[in-house]
Amino acid sequence: MTLPRALCRGAAAALLALSAACATTVPRDVLQLPPEAAANRALQTRRFDGIDAGRMLTASTGVLQDLGFTIDEGETSLGLIVASKERTAVNDAEVAGAYLLTMLSIVALVPTAPVYAKRQQVRVSLTASHAHSEKSTSTMLRVTFQRTVYDNYDRVRRLEQVGDEDLYQEFFDRLSQSVFLEAQSP
Repeated sequence: MTLPRALCRGAAAALLALSAACATTVPRDVLQLPPEAAANRALQTRRFDGIDAGRMLTASTGVLQDLGFTIDEGETSLGLIVASKERTAVNDAEVAGAYLLTMLSIVALVPTAPVYAKRQQVRVSLTASHAHSEKSTSTMLRVTFQRTVYDNYDRVRRLEQVGDEDLYQEFFDRLSQSVFLEAQSP
């Protein structure tokens, strides 16, 4: 056996051992859904009868634009819309607290810079799919809202899914009205 062949076998054995070690570090419950997953899905999903996915996407686009979102991506054949909007995240009490801490740190001779939430980006992802029924055309629609909060140094402070029931209800109420108007048009 030559040295390169032995070296290759040794390297292969080391890679195999390394990959086996990595495989054992994955938690058993990594693919388990959290307990609130079913409630979130119910909050985010609605079935609309009498309208196909294409018309549903058109109505959804209008509602999102009415709510101030800019359409970032849309793929009709996949039934997908992604939109976003920027909003302020400044909270006067948080800013005052940050500056108070900065002043106290200067007095303590350990100066720090104030850090506070400054802006947020709200993103929405919407998917529409055909709900199979022998009697009528219907579409299942799922929408999720996420927000990213940035501080005054433009660093991400928080990244979270928005779970506000009122937000989802307002979206679906407006969409229902839009779908009704869409169905009335020729």
